[in-house]
Amino acid sequence: MMTPAPLPPPPRRYGLVNWIGLRTLIGREVRRFLKVGTQTVAAPAVTTLLLLAVFALALGGAVRSVAGVPFAEFLAPGLIMMAMVQNAFANTSSSLVIAKVQGNIVDSLMPPLNAAELTLGFALGGVIRGLVVGGSVAIFLLPFVRLHVHAPGFIVFHALAASLMLSFLGLIGGIWSQKFDHIAAFTNFVVTPLAFLSGTFYTIDRLPEPWHMIALMNPFFYMIDGFRYGFIGHTDGGLALGVSIMLSADLVLGAICYRLFQTGWRLRA
Repeated sequence: MMTPAPLPPPPRRYGLVNWIGLRTLIGREVRRFLKVGTQTVAAPAVTTLLLLAVFALALGGAVRSVAGVPFAEFLAPGLIMMAMVQNAFANTSSSLVIAKVQGNIVDSLMPPLNAAELTLGFALGGVIRGLVVGGSVAIFLLPFVRLHVHAPGFIVFHALAASLMLSFLGLIGGIWSQKFDHIAAFTNFVVTPLAFLSGTFYTIDRLPEPWHMIALMNPFFYMIDGFRYGFIGHTDGGLALGVSIMLSADLVLGAICYRLFQTGWRLRA
């Protein structure tokens, strides 16, 4: 007598959120950059230290203090933030572009993850890389710069909000890009100009009009300004305005990423 074939397993119920899939995606993104930690964590710290040395040596003699603090102490928070957000952007954008170029983007789209879970999973991977890099940069700078903590809440908020904003921006750039040239252009013509014109290396109070007003329209300025305020207690813009702009930028960019994953634009053939 033939035994009946075993029944297939019932479909798995994940509930409102697929926590297993979300945790797996975040873990994959974290392991991806930790496997090459020398390149993704140590290298940005060394590069930032070199930038501090160059600017401190080049301008330290002529501009000994900015906003009432030594130039190196004014510069350090901006350098930490720059390294943080650039790596958050690189993590999400490179993850998508590499997957598309290698043809394995389907490995990210086929699992039972909805658009919100994909957006959050990729973005949180970028946030974690940004925070890890920011922490390593701060540790590298400590022997050379005194990092005072004036308002820890602003440090934590702007570190998280800025890393999330650049993670979302990296997702948008990665989805739009079809090859490495595209993401390089997105970085060179969008991210880098906004970052270097954000007041990282100077106080915008010294800018003449209309450049001062243009700087105030740059969302990157508010992430640098609020983060720096957390260390030295000086701000060039309104703190409440900066917090609202950061939150608004995260919500808008997050909604765009959600919509792109939902429609599958440039992701599905």
